[in-house]
Amino acid sequence: MPRNLLNPIAALAAAGLLGGGAALGGAAFFGKLGATTNTTTVVERTAGASSLTNSTDAAVTPTSTLSINEIYRRSAPGVVQITSTSSTKSNNDPFFGTPFSNPSNQALGSGFVLDKAGHIVTNFHVVQGATKIEVSFSDQTSHSATIVGSDPSTDIAVLKVDAPVRALTPLPLGDSDLSQVGDQVVAIGNPFGLDRTATAGIISAIQRRITAPNGFSIDHALQTDAPINHGNSGGPLLDAHGEVVGVNSQIETGGNATEGNVGIGFAVPSNTVKNVIAQILSSGKVEHAYLGVTVQDLSANLVRLFHLPISAGVLVQTVQSGSGAQKAGVKGGTQQTTVAGESYKMGGDLIVAADGKPITTTGALRDLIAGHKPGDKLSLTLYRGTKKITVAVTLGRQPASPPR
Repeated sequence: MPRNLLNPIAALAAAGLLGGGAALGGAAFFGKLGATTNTTTVVERTAGASSLTNSTDAAVTPTSTLSINEIYRRSAPGVVQITSTSSTKSNNDPFFGTPFSNPSNQALGSGFVLDKAGHIVTNFHVVQGATKIEVSFSDQTSHSATIVGSDPSTDIAVLKVDAPVRALTPLPLGDSDLSQVGDQVVAIGNPFGLDRTATAGIISAIQRRITAPNGFSIDHALQTDAPINHGNSGGPLLDAHGEVVGVNSQIETGGNATEGNVGIGFAVPSNTVKNVIAQILSSGKVEHAYLGVTVQDLSANLVRLFHLPISAGVLVQTVQSGSGAQKAGVKGGTQQTTVAGESYKMGGDLIVAADGKPITTTGALRDLIAGHKPGDKLSLTLYRGTKKITVAVTLGRQPASPPR
């Protein structure tokens, strides 16, 4: 069933693992970023978590919930409308679509102000292929924008505008790991070009996995029933404290790419966004570690039928040629089989630990890889048949798209 990038989503097979995913993982970048004044700084609040705050407009620590009206009054001035112009017509793509389209070469999307230095956060797919970008603010002014950097693997882009400080209302980034099912959220954006529209709902689910524009997976996405439509792409999903916990990116359309909201939308989690933004502001690019395997979770039926030596771990299906895993000698499956309706390649290695940490699911392995950077060494503990071995892998760089 297709999903649209806000548009999209496409379901990625739960067994797929070709890179480090898009989770924050714990490898946040710390230190001052951006301009010398009005900077954006990454600070550590709690163990294993990081947050982007504005050194001139630091968010007040949330102590109480706000009404939807209060959230809107505080946050709407920081939401922008983005008009991107490309050299080709912006008709809807059957899979990813466009944020808002017409038979011309312009598309409309949303974004929000990150800091007083003029950095704007939006979706990669909003500005993908753009030759000209205009950002419209709540004071009715518009400014040309340049792309500081973008990451198709997480569908995040950072723009820069030379706008007066008075026009810039930064929105604080919250901790998406604290989001729970049932939490109130507010989405603000420009659906169908209707500027600064607010819709409200709840977090419908957490820990969703959605597909990025380049085909890799984005982990830990937030699912919401707050109505979002074409044009909300890149806009903020705010919690009850008025903090951004996600960047609205995709909707489920019920199988029809021309349909609007059906009550299921997805946002890239703010903790992933923080990591991506930090890398972009530091170096202008984002690099993801890459192991180079596809893996599949073990099932109880599989363990029992094949008398596997472990009850929890991940089964290596394929190993990408030239990858760190291939160079380290990791083996993929050779024998196709079907168990309880699930297809597996048997005969490959079973990964049970990485860097000494137990690996029981594909998600756990993706998160661990996401906590590394290209060139890092990774120790994998494997079962090859009944023999337990350890191999050292040098992680590579995630390619532009998953190998076919």
